[in-house]
Amino acid sequence: MLVCGVDLGARSAKILLLDPEAPGGVRHWLADTGHDPARTGRRLLDEALAAWGARPEDVACTIATGYGRAALPFATATVTEITCHARGVRHHFPDVRTIVDIGGQDSKVIALDERGAVSDFAMNDRCAAGTGRFLEIVARILDLDLDQLGEVAAQATRPAAITSMCAVFAESEVVGLLARGTPRQEVLAGVHASIASRIATLAARLRVGPPAVFTGGVAKNPAMVKAVGAALSLELAVPPEPQITGALGAALIAADRARQTP
Repeated sequence: MLVCGVDLGARSAKILLLDPEAPGGVRHWLADTGHDPARTGRRLLDEALAAWGARPEDVACTIATGYGRAALPFATATVTEITCHARGVRHHFPDVRTIVDIGGQDSKVIALDERGAVSDFAMNDRCAAGTGRFLEIVARILDLDLDQLGEVAAQATRPAAITSMCAVFAESEVVGLLARGTPRQEVLAGVHASIASRIATLAARLRVGPPAVFTGGVAKNPAMVKAVGAALSLELAVPPEPQITGALGAALIAADRARQTP
């Protein structure tokens, strides 16, 4: 039985194919979402099926989640990203009680109860200052690749103060700090601390506690993991592939529904 999970985010599209009956029967594919989410989702699915050696009719169930989930006509059903992220993280960390997810365009904190059900969540999807988009802006200003940011930030002895709550003004702050000769590692450390403080503000609305897990593309940045953990006073675990937990959760939900279908 082959099932599919699709997480169509504002910045990146993730597709995961899963054979629940086969040990290790899971593969995933990623692409930039681009300006046409439906076309990107279809193209990525075609690519995934060709690589697996399967046909569309071989997929018993497809669950779509994320920003563009309603744009995918091939999906069997849609499920909220909060539910899918929780399911995907619990696959790796069954006892998780707090999930921090920072993606390209939004960030969220999810609280789970002792049974693993979502009890509450808070989301920032209105300002780039607490998301991966802000890191992309800073990387462009500093002429660095995204995967270099954490390494450079770790060299700082103290973070620069970045106080603006708006990404546009925070970008101006970064440019101003650099113009005044502030070392770029201190600027970057300040950027990481600024994003972490916004996550802490989200988390303050919820009851959060350990075990805690950090997901999303930003979780690949060790300095960001450290900064968010410090801001929340929590040790954060990171899944093997933190960017695909939503797609994994969607695929696991698809497997449940396929088993229930006569």
